[in-house]
Amino acid sequence: MAARAQSTTPVRKVPIHLQSAQNRLLIKNGKVVNGDGIQDADVYIEEGIIKQVGNNLIVPGGSRLIDARGKYVIPGGIDTHTHLQLPFMGTTTADDFYTGTRAALAGGTTTIIDFVIPSKGQSLIEAYKQWRERADEKVACDYALHVAVTWWSPEVQQEMEELCRDHGINSFKMFMAYKDLWQLDDTELFEAFERCKQLGAVAQVHAENGDIIKENCKKLLAAGVTGPEGHEMSRPEEVEAEAVNRACVLANQVNCPLYIVKMTGAGSARLLADKRGQGLIVYGEVTAAALATAAQCDMGSWSHGAAYLTSPPLRPDPETPQILMDLLSSDDLQLTGTDHCTFSSAQKEMGKGDFTKIPNGVNGVEERMSLIWEKGVVSGKMDPTRFVAVTSMNAAKIFNMYPKKGCIAVGSDADIVIWDPKLEHTISAATHHSAVDFNIFEGITCRGGPEYVIANGRVTVDEGQVKAVQGYGSFIPTSPFAPFVYEAVTEREKVHQLIKVEREGRIVAVRNTMVPVVPQATSNGEALELNLSSVNGGEEVVAAADHHFASHQHFTRPPTSSGGRNMQDTTFSLSSEYPSMADVEEEAKGKKNSIQVKNPPGGKSSGPFW
Repeated sequence: MAARAQSTTPVRKVPIHLQSAQNRLLIKNGKVVNGDGIQDADVYIEEGIIKQVGNNLIVPGGSRLIDARGKYVIPGGIDTHTHLQLPFMGTTTADDFYTGTRAALAGGTTTIIDFVIPSKGQSLIEAYKQWRERADEKVACDYALHVAVTWWSPEVQQEMEELCRDHGINSFKMFMAYKDLWQLDDTELFEAFERCKQLGAVAQVHAENGDIIKENCKKLLAAGVTGPEGHEMSRPEEVEAEAVNRACVLANQVNCPLYIVKMTGAGSARLLADKRGQGLIVYGEVTAAALATAAQCDMGSWSHGAAYLTSPPLRPDPETPQILMDLLSSDDLQLTGTDHCTFSSAQKEMGKGDFTKIPNGVNGVEERMSLIWEKGVVSGKMDPTRFVAVTSMNAAKIFNMYPKKGCIAVGSDADIVIWDPKLEHTISAATHHSAVDFNIFEGITCRGGPEYVIANGRVTVDEGQVKAVQGYGSFIPTSPFAPFVYEAVTEREKVHQLIKVEREGRIVAVRNTMVPVVPQATSNGEALELNLSSVNGGEEVVAAADHHFASHQHFTRPPTSSGGRNMQDTTFSLSSEYPSMADVEEEAKGKKNSIQVKNPPGGKSSGPFW
């Protein structure tokens, strides 16, 4: 495996009139919440960095004091999925990098990860530079970037390497939808997954079957279905689930870590949970919209239905949000974004008469934290530590920003939210900070919200008053080979070895999925060496060994603090004892006429490679 690149600490631009504001800050009497526990502790911040966490801290005079009694002190949120200032479907999103990040801060999010989306045929490096130019002078909070791979060529492969090596990019998104625009076919997806694995990047997919969607749209329009209700009808849940399954199968062939963006269907989310249970390194992102509301297709109001239009679509089943929240709480889904991609009512009307021309996108960057607290913590489905995990910590680990981001610890960035569980507010377009003129969460009341938001040591929300500053944020480079992701990949590869079997003078490669890497010691301490070519013809022993070892395998994960399964530490283990050589030979004898070969974790294989 290639050497792990080192993170580059950005030089922060601090306007002269703000420099004194970020020097010294003491947060007292709060409950400090990280993804792994809660403690009563004070937090001291200086020059944008957390310097002390504990009790009876000794701090310099002149520090500003914030009393957090009765409140939680949590890491600033990380929104893994935004589209700010995005040219799309003949227009540009209502929120630019200032209004979007101002809204993020207002809701308790201190870092966003936006998407660079090159035009088909455009250089990835050129597109990356365009996004940096758009963002750097406007962002009010820190940001990182994913880069979309919208076409495939040797040049694209080379530029992916340059982006990882020189430009702080460690994730690439492939589209399985938007046929004739951004969609890659299966061969291109397979090669893109191979390339991500080589580079130590995380492969992301927008999982919908674009070929089916295109044909469904034609049929619906021909039948006279032109309103926004046609959007969800053209992309039913099975179309999402099929693409999730196909992406997992393709990624599994090269053991590439996979990240499914903005999942909205209960069936596809359950499928992902099954794949994780089989041992695949795959992560599921669910949006605030999918967790908090079902599709609202008021047949009497075209504009109402268009407001909720996004891809994959919000599902009409009112129980889907609860199912997705249950899966998120139990770690079957791992983290949350928003797909914040806002278009005004006038922009949505571009699709009147043809639902395929309605700009896709909804709001959520400001509302995400409060909605997940309300639907998750207040409802009793998760505790505050799980809330921190799904809103910041897991994102920081997957995209290699941890512990700089995603936790409250000495040396971490001072991105902190003082969260008041008693703060009650009702979401409304009249009071939100986004530039869009409506809000899909209009009228939802949330119990719990940010009283103070601190971004890199500066108080950007002060007793509920937003004090965002344009250009204050910085680009955060993300290095490849994130330990959280690639250590799991390495462990998985240890139990997926190719062994060579000599048969009649030929060497045949055979997948040996379960035999431990370290030679087994016999009772007298000598290593046991298995001569597969000389015992019962070789094939039978391999089959029996795989079958026997498979029957003893377990995937063990310690529970989360909330009692759910903990997918943070994926470890493979075997039961207390391995089969003896006699066991293997005996099992082989009984299976000569009916050889069973264990499928590799993650699915069936038609040959020696998975």
